[in-house]
Amino acid sequence: MSPRDVINRAAMQPNADIATEDSLDGLRHALGVWRKIGETIALVPTMGALHGGHLALVEEARRRCQRVVVSIFVNPAQFGSYDDLAGYPREAAKDRQMLGELGVDLIYAPPIAEIYPDGFATEIKVGGLSDGLCAVQRPVHFTGVATVVAKLLIQCRPHVALFGEKDFQQLLIIRRLVRDLDLEVDIIGVPTVRESGGLAMSSRNAALSPAGRGIAGRLYSTLIEVGGRISAGEAVDDTLAWGRHALIAQGFEAVDYLELRHAETLASLRQHANPARLLVAVHLDGVRLIDNIALE
Repeated sequence: MSPRDVINRAAMQPNADIATEDSLDGLRHALGVWRKIGETIALVPTMGALHGGHLALVEEARRRCQRVVVSIFVNPAQFGSYDDLAGYPREAAKDRQMLGELGVDLIYAPPIAEIYPDGFATEIKVGGLSDGLCAVQRPVHFTGVATVVAKLLIQCRPHVALFGEKDFQQLLIIRRLVRDLDLEVDIIGVPTVRESGGLAMSSRNAALSPAGRGIAGRLYSTLIEVGGRISAGEAVDDTLAWGRHALIAQGFEAVDYLELRHAETLASLRQHANPARLLVAVHLDGVRLIDNIALE
């Protein structure tokens, strides 16, 4: 069953019988039972408002482990303003239906006080990887992400945790965090899931107008075009400049970046070298869209 099939079926199904915990004690009790009998556990961290990209993470988690936990926590620490936090979509009933359809074993939906209790004063910043790209427009974002992911990994102690490659900078940050803090978990990147027109699935896509959705699909096709030109030997700087101009000409309101980076260090590349990643962030209908592709 495809993620889209699951979404369509979930819309017609009553809530599935799926356990939900909102306390750390309840979470640890449930996980302790599974560990005692030797079962493997996968964690899929989310902020809810689930779509096909999240469901692909769950499907991969089910293939890899005997038990799957999905966390739903809208993390205030990664938002730059209260308005942005307040406007983030919340669809708890629909999320529960989708996860039940996929056979998730447990939803962990803690309140803010369970993640950030009174007096909480610790932040985690991953140097280097947290600089540039999305951090320019969202300076607090990756510190908030690193802190909450570290908390969730410590609370759940999963064998495997899964993240989407759409948020590629985030994925590398989490991998470095796990390595540097000696956390015993495998971080798995899952390929980006796209809508039929090529647009990478995101919870924020729902805010696009019908006209905006028509424009948004051009982001991926432009990435492919730019990547093909670079792979064919065209000058990197000139091709990136062409791509930024093309995106504005196609109707995107602004381009935060269109850059070629090393796929492990995120160092800027002035010429094509493996492994390379082409990354982009644009604005459309007041929505910030990001995407990336690997260059062979």
